[in-house]
Order: sequence, then structure tokens, then C-alpha cells
Amino acid sequence: MFTATRHGTYAIACALLLANLMAWAWAMTTLGSAPVLLGAAGLAWASGLRHGLDADHIVAIDVVTRRLMQAGRAPALVGLFFSLGHSTVDMLATLALVALPVQGGLERLHLVGGGFGTLVSAVFMLAAVTANARMALGQWRALRQPARLPSVPPGGLVSGRAGRWIGRSWQMYPLGFLFGLGFDTASEIGLLGMAAVQAHHGLGVAGVMTFPLLFMAGMALVDTLETLLMCRAYGWGMRSGRRRVAYDLGISLVSLAAAAGIGAIELGQNLPGNAAEGNLLMRGLMAAGDHLAGLGAGIVLVFLALWGGAVLISRRQANRISPT
Repeated sequence: MFTATRHGTYAIACALLLANLMAWAWAMTTLGSAPVLLGAAGLAWASGLRHGLDADHIVAIDVVTRRLMQAGRAPALVGLFFSLGHSTVDMLATLALVALPVQGGLERLHLVGGGFGTLVSAVFMLAAVTANARMALGQWRALRQPARLPSVPPGGLVSGRAGRWIGRSWQMYPLGFLFGLGFDTASEIGLLGMAAVQAHHGLGVAGVMTFPLLFMAGMALVDTLETLLMCRAYGWGMRSGRRRVAYDLGISLVSLAAAAGIGAIELGQNLPGNAAEGNLLMRGLMAAGDHLAGLGAGIVLVFLALWGGAVLISRRQANRISPT
């Protein structure tokens, strides 16, 4: 089974930092020293960082990373390819707004892509719920019957034909592209609006494209670091039989809850407006949809807490067993 090596992790992290520095060098070249434009560039980059923490990103990266690790394949670039596919949509949309300025173009993009992107994300979340429920059931049975430990089903996306859709890290690119068609977050709407405004004020194509480039750099940095963190955490959990199953059970339950919650939020946001009136649950789901980055950060913190707790327990048990 694959685990991210320390040197490989450092190399990927350094390459991403270098890519972000190069994106900023491009921004300095194309935008000059105008404080307003550089401030807008900084906002675009920060929006990319924030968007990389969105809960649907976390769940998608988590599910595929675990599946590839259990299959013995290298998943270290899962988040990178997902973010590149996602941000490709933003790059193309920005280019379209600049090259083909149409009155109400931003609203039309949102209407055309929103429903399809949300449908893709919701279907993926349903697959993640099904897969994690199946895994959790198998892991629970294995813990109750130690003889079954070697036959615990592998983690990740739905097994069988559906699981073959994403068997390599690069195959996250089209999934990220489909996710990005929604244009349903404040980060993306703000990015496209910013680009449209600057194009209207006479900034050239090279300058306008700086904003989605910085957005992509920030999102790729965060999503790739999330993947590397998951590789380390899941790699630790796979070192021994019973501990692996108990640890994976905890991860499966957290991932199941996250996928179910995100799927419910996405479906709730697309119900007619009057469907949420007077319904406290639906109003709560719609409010949560405005804070996907905060939810994503919370999911990451739960994963970290689970990993940290497992490491602490393991070390205490090792200290008790070791001779004094």
C-alpha cells in the first residue's frame, strides 16, 4: 500500500509554493504597481485558498485518496488534479467574459452551469455516502469477528465498475471540471465579477487572466496540502491489522457524515424558495451552504483530531508494553 514519503511530500509542497510565487511574479508583471489592482489580485488568491477548503472538495479528495491508497496507487496528486480541473472552468469562464462581453453574462453562466454542477456534486456525495456506509459496516463486523480482518473491503469510492471511474490521480481532473460548472460559491462569483469589472475598465486580457491564475494557484496549494495530509494520516492507520480497521472505521464514519451533510446542503439550496419557508431544517441547510469553507475546515480538524488521538493512544500502549 502506498504512503507518501517525507521527501516526496516536501518536494510537492515546495513545487506548489514555487508555482504560487511564479503566479505572483506574473501578477506583478501584468498589473504593475497599481495598489487597487494588486489588492484585487490578493483578494483573488485568498479566494482560491478559501475555496480549496470547501467541504465538497474535502469529501471528494478524502474519498478518492483512500481508495487509491487501498489499491496501492499513488494518490499524492489527487487534490492537485481536482483543483486544476475545477479552476479550468473559472479560467474559461473569465476568458469568455472578457472576449465575448454580453450583458448579464455572469448571470447566464451561473444559470446554465449551476444545476448541472450541483447535480454532479450531489451524485458524487451520494456515492460517497453509499461507499462509506458499506465500508463502515464491513469494518464494524471485522472488529467484532477478528478472523475477518484480512477481508475488510477497501476504502474509497463505490467498488465495482463505479470505483473504476477514478483509478489514477489524473482522473480527478474531469471530476473537478464537472464540480466547477456550478459557479455556486461566493468565491467563484466574486472572482468572475472582479474580472468582468476590470475588463470593463480597460485592463487587457493578460491582466484580467491574472485573477483566475492566482485563484487557481491558491486553490491548488490548499487542495494538494489536504491530500498530502490525508496520505500521512491514512498511511499511519494502515500499519497494523486491528488498529487499521478501528482507525478506518472512525474515518469512514466521519466521511459518511460529511458526505451526507454536504449532499443535503446542495439539494436544499436548489429547492424552490417557498419550500424552505417555515422549515427550520431547510433554512439551516441553506445557511450552512454559505459557509462551506468553514465546514471544510471543521472536517479537516476532525480528521486531525482523530489521527492525533489514535497516535497518542498507540504510543501509550507501546510504552506500557515496552520493558522498563
